[in-house]
Amino acid sequence: MLQPPHSSLQVAAVPAQRVPVRDRDQDAPWHTEAVCRRDEAGLFFAPSKEPTAARLSREEAAKRVCARCPVMVECREHALLQPEPYGVWGGLTAAERRVVLARRRRRDMELKKAARATAANRIAQAG
Repeated sequence: MLQPPHSSLQVAAVPAQRVPVRDRDQDAPWHTEAVCRRDEAGLFFAPSKEPTAARLSREEAAKRVCARCPVMVECREHALLQPEPYGVWGGLTAAERRVVLARRRRRDMELKKAARATAANRIAQAG
């Protein structure tokens, strides 16, 4: 039987215990605190051939769950670093994550370019 992508992070059958993030055991994985562990995984991952209106409605419902999650930032960073190609993670859809990643790449390129220009100016002024 096929399982939804990354179903290990979306285990609805395992009761999640709400522990404030600052008091959580630092060795515990961030996803043990995820609010989505108590929700239907289908809310976060699209069924095949889902109509656009249904997809938008489902994604907004998933984002509302994410908005109240104590580990939303960790989840989002996980999805951006992996990168996760499907589903709603950290309050962002796959398309929204692609935009964030493109902006990060562009910002990183601009920072590197500025650092090279600064280094070149220092060399020119020293010489």
